[in-house]
Amino acid sequence: MLGFLIIAAIALVLGALLGLAAARLREDGTTLVARVYALLPHTQCGQCGFPGCRPYAEAVAARSATITACPPGGAQLVKQLALLLGEEQPRTPLATPAHKVAFIDEERCVGCAFCLHACPVDAIVGAPRQLHTVVTSLCTGCELCLAPCPVDCISLRSPDYTRPTWPAAAVSEPEVAAAVSRQMQAALGNKHGRDGAHALATAA
Repeated sequence: MLGFLIIAAIALVLGALLGLAAARLREDGTTLVARVYALLPHTQCGQCGFPGCRPYAEAVAARSATITACPPGGAQLVKQLALLLGEEQPRTPLATPAHKVAFIDEERCVGCAFCLHACPVDAIVGAPRQLHTVVTSLCTGCELCLAPCPVDCISLRSPDYTRPTWPAAAVSEPEVAAAVSRQMQAALGNKHGRDGAHALATAA
């Protein structure tokens, strides 16, 4: 009986110690994940190979993912993660990619709404069978809206891109009025000519 009590007491003590150790380790891991996640750009683009920034942060904190897998974060993010994790920075510098945003060609958009569901940050506005547009201030350039588009009317361009326009012809109002008058006279002349020809044909 005494032996059983001793074994039970040892088991309880060991269980308590294991529980405390697990809680301590879980707390440190969660804190590290939160700090890594705070550094990420939160584009949710999936270019790192994970379904979002949070899973990538968990993998980085667990040392199961490289710190260079986030293209939107660029070299600055790599430097910050290396300092946070105490890792050596890559010797080959990473170029920070130029920021681009999605652009919808209005003449080709069919209003299918597929891109609305693909955007992780709700940067595309529109309704089914209506023209869609992109809110450039919200777009992260993740490219997730490109593949679902059935007519390939979405492309990535610089945020300051403006649609090229042709300058209006320098035509005065009298010239426009004269051109309209000539068109009306020509139309009336054609009508009178057809009426006259019809009358002659009827008389004959």
